[in-house]
Amino acid sequence: MKEKTIIIVGGVQAAAMAAASLRQQGFTGELHLFSDERHLPYERPPLSKSMLLEDSPQLQQVLPANWWQENNVHLHSGVTIKTLGRDTRELVLTNGESWHWDQLFIATGAAARPLPLLDALGERCFTLRHAGDAARLREVLQPERSVVIVGAGTIGLELAASATQRSAAQRRCKVTVIELAATVMGRNAPPPVQRYLLQRHQQAGVRILLNNAIEHVVDGEKVELTLQSGETLQADVVIYGIGISANEQLAREANLDTANGIVIDEACRTCDPAIFAGGDVAITRLDNGALHRCESWENANNQAQIAAAAMLGLPLPLLPWFWSDQYSDNLQFIGDMRGDD
Repeated sequence: MKEKTIIIVGGVQAAAMAAASLRQQGFTGELHLFSDERHLPYERPPLSKSMLLEDSPQLQQVLPANWWQENNVHLHSGVTIKTLGRDTRELVLTNGESWHWDQLFIATGAAARPLPLLDALGERCFTLRHAGDAARLREVLQPERSVVIVGAGTIGLELAASATQRSAAQRRCKVTVIELAATVMGRNAPPPVQRYLLQRHQQAGVRILLNNAIEHVVDGEKVELTLQSGETLQADVVIYGIGISANEQLAREANLDTANGIVIDEACRTCDPAIFAGGDVAITRLDNGALHRCESWENANNQAQIAAAAMLGLPLPLLPWFWSDQYSDNLQFIGDMRGDD
């Protein structure tokens, strides 16, 4: 009897780890990974840290370059998928090629949630999701520049920390963080950690404006930002990180359940029992009906392992965990701030 064929769609952390998990858990059938990126799957956490701070940073690959061939995983980089082929079980590429699958794992990641008021600035406005974004930020985070960061979540604070450390103390970037909420990292950290991080950034010279938002933007020699409070800021560099927009288009066109993410159960299974999803593109429907997404490196790894096990009939629930580096501090979180148990 011929073994089934599994196709992985996407080139992010969860995609690479799903391939590794399937092989580790004993799957010996045909295994393909399709990605629109030309890089081998690489680690995203360093993009806001070492990729901005090191003199000659290198992308850190999720798996060694020789792993793919040694484990008989067919890697298709720099390709674009036209349709998933849910009804035909034939993945179709924009170049006309089609590939049969028996099971599918989708890990297409997410884009930065758009902020039209700032997106109108074009190349003077930055987000951080890919290696190219980090390279662009390295070029503009120069000494004594005024940097405004919108969003005091994990990415916003990591970028604030990196921006202040990019040059000597007397020539550091002048960093201001604007946050709509009343605290920093409100979705991820308990109040004592929130207070600690606020103080830590302030001690490093970062100005953090809570309960505030941008009302108006004027693009000139510097970007002029008028806040709800009435204050006006001048910026050389504007960055925002206010959440994600899941790359769910292929799933939506295949009539899978989506809600700013591909809806999955706790085994990472979609409404189609042959299709699984994980990482930032996925959102889990809990037993109480609520939808929940944990946007972290470790969650991508966990869901890759869970999906691989579920494909092979071995569900594997794990507890959410993630980490963040800010200055010399390594912060580790376990559990769910919105959970009750």
